[in-house]
Amino acid sequence: MDTPKSKKTEVVAPAYRMHTQSFINVLDGISEEDALKRIENKTNHMVWMAGNFVNMRYGMGSVLGLQDEDPYNNLFFQGKALDESITYPSLADLKKNFHEISPKVYQKLLNITDQELDEIFEVGMNVPFIKETKLSFIGMCIGREDYLCGQMGLMRRILDYPGMKYDVNENIKY
Repeated sequence: MDTPKSKKTEVVAPAYRMHTQSFINVLDGISEEDALKRIENKTNHMVWMAGNFVNMRYGMGSVLGLQDEDPYNNLFFQGKALDESITYPSLADLKKNFHEISPKVYQKLLNITDQELDEIFEVGMNVPFIKETKLSFIGMCIGREDYLCGQMGLMRRILDYPGMKYDVNENIKY
C-alpha cells in the first residue's frame, strides 16, 4: 500500500482508490445508448453522472496544484443541471479523461503535506461547522463521488443491468 506524506490523507487515499474501482465497475457493460436514458425525464442520465464524477477528479487536481483542465468543465462544473439540448460526451470519452486525470490526482494526494491541506480554500458554502480548507474540499469531493456511484449503481438496476460488482483490479494503482 502507498503511504501518504500526510497522516490526514491516510483515509482519503484508500477511499480515492476504491472510488476508482467503483467508477470502473459501475460503468462496466453500460451501452452508450443506455447511458443517455433518463427515468421518467426526472433523473440525470449516467453520462451526466459519470461526467460529474470525472469533474470531481479534475476539481481535486486543481486544488492540489495540477494544471489539467476538464475538457467538459462547462457541462459538469458544480453539478451544473443536465441540459437535454446539449450533446454530451460519450462514456468512452469520459472514461478516457478519468484514466488520464486520476493517476495524477492520486500522486498529488500521496505527496501533499499537512500544511498544504490546512490551507484555506473558500468555496462559499457559509456552513459554520465546516472550515473551508483544501482537506475539507477533498473530503467533499470524495463524498460526492460516493453519491454519484450510488446513483449510477441504482441506474444500472433500473436499466436492467446486473448489480455493480465490487471486484478490485490490483493493477490499477490509482
